Amino acid sequence: MTRATLSDVLRPAGERGYAVPGFVCLGWEDSRAFVTAAAAEAAPVILQAGPGCRAHTPLPVIAAMFRHLADSVTVPVVLHLDHGRTADEIEAAIAEGFTSVMYDGSALPLDDNIRTTAAISRTARAAGVSCEGEIGFVGYAGGAASRSTDPAEAARFAAETAVDAMAVAAGNVHLQTEATAELDEPTLSAIRRATGWQVPLVIHGGSGVPEAQRTSLARSRLVAKFNIGTEIRQTFGAALRSSLQANPAEFDRNRLLGATEVPLVEKARHIFQTLGASGTAA
Repeated sequence: MTRATLSDVLRPAGERGYAVPGFVCLGWEDSRAFVTAAAAEAAPVILQAGPGCRAHTPLPVIAAMFRHLADSVTVPVVLHLDHGRTADEIEAAIAEGFTSVMYDGSALPLDDNIRTTAAISRTARAAGVSCEGEIGFVGYAGGAASRSTDPAEAARFAAETAVDAMAVAAGNVHLQTEATAELDEPTLSAIRRATGWQVPLVIHGGSGVPEAQRTSLARSRLVAKFNIGTEIRQTFGAALRSSLQANPAEFDRNRLLGATEVPLVEKARHIFQTLGASGTAA
């Protein structure tokens, strides 16, 4: 059994100076590739079921897939619900065996965000599950603008919610297709100081952050988790298009999608390596 909580994998990362990728999963092929890559790199991995995944596949099916994959390897695998919007959704994920949940109250007024996140954090802790919250607001490419995290508000949020990890906004943006979002490192440092370096920080929209900065932020212990989605989807799309173009007569779904596995594994292994996570689960 290698199912792990978010706290299990992020605490060592923050202490030792590496980061763990939270891979956004959309189906069997990419989820299996992430676990295969983690095993090859002897690294912990976080499998994330976000709103897009949950809209396409029922939560019990996702949970069963994640449990099966976690139990197939010897490295720590976190079963994480990403961007949960309601207490009912969070409780359903916990009942299905998710080991980590993220409640996203970032669009709420500060007091409401703290109150609701704290209640969900207590529910998760009672079940032996980790809880991630968000303070500030991480916007979307071509959509809602970000609102940078205030260090003083982050300190209050961390103290009053007792979350195991805290997603923050410091120049990061969801769904960015190019790695041009340079993060505001002074703000990240100020947040870490304000929270006493106690709560691991999470960067959503990690695909938009330049690779060199991701490496640097992991090594400096400022960020313990990067959510990675868009660049993996780009890898998947490129591999699938290449397969279709090379084999125009092919119609077998398994063969077409199977052509994405090697590129996805290679991409995921590279991400583990650049975040310094390789070998940490050996």
